[in-house]
Amino acid sequence: MRPITALLPGLLLLIGGCESLQSTDSLLGAITPYRIDIVQGNVVTKEQLAALKTGMTRTQVREILGSPLLTDAFHADRWDYVFTIRRQGTPVQRRSVVLRFDADRLADVQAPELPSEQDFVASISRARSAKLPKLELTDEERKALPAPPPADTAGSAAAEPVGPLRAYPPLEPT
Repeated sequence: MRPITALLPGLLLLIGGCESLQSTDSLLGAITPYRIDIVQGNVVTKEQLAALKTGMTRTQVREILGSPLLTDAFHADRWDYVFTIRRQGTPVQRRSVVLRFDADRLADVQAPELPSEQDFVASISRARSAKLPKLELTDEERKALPAPPPADTAGSAAAEPVGPLRAYPPLEPT
């Protein structure tokens, strides 16, 4: 037997084995390739859906939800807002919101249970709950601040500049 014909069955088995590895996320259960996050479509939150009212015009709906992902020439009275996110290690998230119009007025909304905006951001964020900075003083902290100096009502309207004055060269030659 020739050496090439002896290697042919082994080569075919090797190629067939490589094909089966493409259907899994790991190589021999040890190495996992990096896959980027794929985000597609329109995110519709619970707050946006609550802002929709039947009888709204298409323009008003577009201002709240944005342009629909799908508009069909054969179904001109239907808008589809579809959102999909694929992340490594998590199941695929897919949501579809369907709006139906009657004479250019919103007639019906079909939507699954949608997350709130805060829940959605938390679900896609990789950062773990970071402590938010305090942005406002309490009444006790305001009272502890020193009082501002009294305004000089007899002085000029424009306050005197503080710090050194600089002389800048003219922008155009004189």
